Amino acid sequence: MTLQIGTHTLENRLFVAPMAGVTDRPFRMLCRELGAGYAVSEMVTSRKELWNTLKTSRRANHDGEPGPIAVQIAGTDAAMMAEAAVYNIERGAQIIDINMGCPAKKVCNKWAGSALMRDEPLALEIVQAVVDAAQPYNVPVTLKMRTGWSEDNRNAVKLARDFESAGVQMLTVHGRTREQGYKGHAEYDTIAAVKAAVRVPVVANGDIRSPEKARDVLAATGADAVMIGRAAQGRPWIFREITHFLDTGTHLAPPLVAEVRRLLLDHLVEHYALYGEFSGVRTARKHIGWYVRALPDGEAFRARMNAIEDCAGQLRAVDDYFQGLADRMDRMPAPTADEEPSGEEETACAVD
Repeated sequence: MTLQIGTHTLENRLFVAPMAGVTDRPFRMLCRELGAGYAVSEMVTSRKELWNTLKTSRRANHDGEPGPIAVQIAGTDAAMMAEAAVYNIERGAQIIDINMGCPAKKVCNKWAGSALMRDEPLALEIVQAVVDAAQPYNVPVTLKMRTGWSEDNRNAVKLARDFESAGVQMLTVHGRTREQGYKGHAEYDTIAAVKAAVRVPVVANGDIRSPEKARDVLAATGADAVMIGRAAQGRPWIFREITHFLDTGTHLAPPLVAEVRRLLLDHLVEHYALYGEFSGVRTARKHIGWYVRALPDGEAFRARMNAIEDCAGQLRAVDDYFQGLADRMDRMPAPTADEEPSGEEETACAVD
């Protein structure tokens, strides 16, 4: 089943969530290779003075990435958000996504991200400004949000109707309030209510960690797609596992250790190319840690790997570890049912 956003036909209904510090170009491309039909960039600020920083330029790097190129923007000023939309469109963005889902304090304290859901007039003003700015370029605007600010203020349905009227062409809803952060469990009744209230595609997000959960959330919400974040950390093949399960009702065998070794080594090479030696070896540590966290001797290896200061040494260590693992088992161990993913602060701006 395909999904349409504006003139863009997506490959399937499995999306990788935008996660700050995680879903850079190498990770997005890896997830796409392994079955994700759509990937949104890390959040890019609307503050013009930061557009030329190294951090923002890395986040805006889409070299060689398969389309459609979707860039997520965040901010609190309608004019600045409109300008940010145009700036990114002129640099290759084919879809603009507005962030109203990030619960991180450093974002919400500036009244951006999910904090905008507390100020409905401002939220709508921003959306209308971005839609109007993107319209001459024929670039669709999408939006991610939460169920509301707090348990007593779940306003996602009202905002969804307003955003649709303003011209938003797809909505992603994470089944938690901003107040919850990533604690507790996602609820899907609000997502189902949003789906019933609008005609544009709705994407369900939150706690989707297994093929069965993806099936159940799609059925419970009527959503057009699901978005997966933290469960893809160290397990990017989850997208093809879900696709296989939805198509056949059976489970795909876990990947071969030899395949995961190749995938990770290739990912690291691309990661180093984007970040350089000093930052590359350090920012790669979290990815390696996610891969090995449930593997034999994984924690001990992670401790040793975290002490390595150069890319070549890190590559050799990963290669040696997975070569040794391949001598012990052919395939990766199957995850336990709905295995709890990482909840590190660095991924706080995921919509997962």
